[in-house]
Amino acid sequence: MTRLSRTLLMAFAALGLGASSTSSYVHYRLLTDASYSSFCDVSAMVNCSQAYLSGYGSFWGVPVALFGVFFFTLVLLLAGLGGRPAAPARDAMPAYIFAISTVALAFILYLGWASYVQLKTFCLLCAITYVSVIAIFIISGGATTFPMTTLPRRVPRDVRALVTSPVALVLALLFLFGAGSAVAYFPSETPRQAATIFTPLNAQQRAEIAKWWDLQPKTDVPIPMDGAKVLVTIFSDYQCPHCRAAHEAYKSLIAKYSGQPEVRFVLRHFPLEGECNSYAPNGGHSAGCEAAAAVVLARKTGKAAQMDEWLFDNQEKLTPSAVRAAAKEVGGIADFNGSYAETLKEVRADANLGGQLGVTSTPTLFLNGRKLPSGVVDPAALDAIIELELQRAK
Repeated sequence: MTRLSRTLLMAFAALGLGASSTSSYVHYRLLTDASYSSFCDVSAMVNCSQAYLSGYGSFWGVPVALFGVFFFTLVLLLAGLGGRPAAPARDAMPAYIFAISTVALAFILYLGWASYVQLKTFCLLCAITYVSVIAIFIISGGATTFPMTTLPRRVPRDVRALVTSPVALVLALLFLFGAGSAVAYFPSETPRQAATIFTPLNAQQRAEIAKWWDLQPKTDVPIPMDGAKVLVTIFSDYQCPHCRAAHEAYKSLIAKYSGQPEVRFVLRHFPLEGECNSYAPNGGHSAGCEAAAAVVLARKTGKAAQMDEWLFDNQEKLTPSAVRAAAKEVGGIADFNGSYAETLKEVRADANLGGQLGVTSTPTLFLNGRKLPSGVVDPAALDAIIELELQRAK
């Protein structure tokens, strides 16, 4: 391996390691903090969270970002060993890097297809890792000096040499220990999906929220109060990962006020899809309109709540055909196709209302005409505002 090849391999491995480590951090925060908003979620089309929280974001329960960390770390170790004059199997290091990068290349081609074709989302951090893998594949292939067909015969000899080298053995053990620890430490999907049991705020926190709340501008939200003192309007999209997080986070809060007519929660649809939302012509959610229509139609069968839960529970698998099938099986909707065009009028009305109120992302909440910060509002803070409005109404 030439000095230039080794330098380039280590440079691209470091670049990929930085991107995949950042991806792992973002994925971790998404699973552990429902209010977290990733810096790389620019729009519906440029969105890391949608990729990480989709069904393509993990394999065997392990986030794909961690696989990237493992791959680039291994490339760094092999390239580093290849630069040591006394390293075991020094001449074979480019071939081993080429072999694992071939597997990695196939992996990113699949992920790229899933992101751009299935999810219709561009993930910036993912793209950096894709470029790094392709570069490593090309460089290591050019640096390999013997036929790859002979590599399997070299493996037993190189493994024996690795075991007899203290430095190589320690690095291998550290790599295996680190990889296993990362997988074991990473949280599963369960914490994010579990309903949030929030802790009420103390008096000082409530006073600070009250001061902030009084400074928020008020607008006219043309939705009837129907005798309620507090109206919470939620603009949501069934293919939005943050909407799923909000759905889970507010379950306990909605349950708290379910028997009180003074507080009313209202869902309004804002799918990030141009078919039914002129304020999101470039949205990347291919089944958002079908999902919203399924819930509207399920109200007539009395199964809107079941349809709502199914859509969020299966968010990463949503396609127009999947929603249509679930509309019949879960929502009890006999003729989804025949009712779809007419139902979209209601979905478009919701989206138009959201656009006129300045909704640009989901979830977006309005409480008695005042807009809350975009994203998942802390349920404890939302509860404090509801109680404040109830007190003032009395």
